[in-house]
Amino acid sequence: QVQLVESGGGLVQAGGSLRLSCAASGITFSVATMGWYRQAPGKQRELVASISSSGNTQYTDSVKGRFTISRDNAKNTVYLQMSSLKPEDTAVYSCNARWGFSISWAQGTQVTVSS
Repeated sequence: QVQLVESGGGLVQAGGSLRLSCAASGITFSVATMGWYRQAPGKQRELVASISSSGNTQYTDSVKGRFTISRDNAKNTVYLQMSSLKPEDTAVYSCNARWGFSISWAQGTQVTVSS
């Protein structure tokens, strides 16, 4: 059974940092492309960052230079280091895993940035 478990969300002041973690089980983590998405109230879900099995990363423009996605295949975990946080980064953040034709989602974790 595939399971993705997130941790690390919370409340932070603008300019602060948070690190999100997403631990995977039930999949061959090393071959999966991992992504972090977010959805703010009243807005569509957007891809924040992704990292391929080979370590190639992509970021949405609004987080470039502030967020860093990384993975530890030995721990089956993907991370999202978020720095210089802004109130507009407030959203529910979810990680997902894609491998072959399969996809799995975590439950989501709230990140709130106060001004």
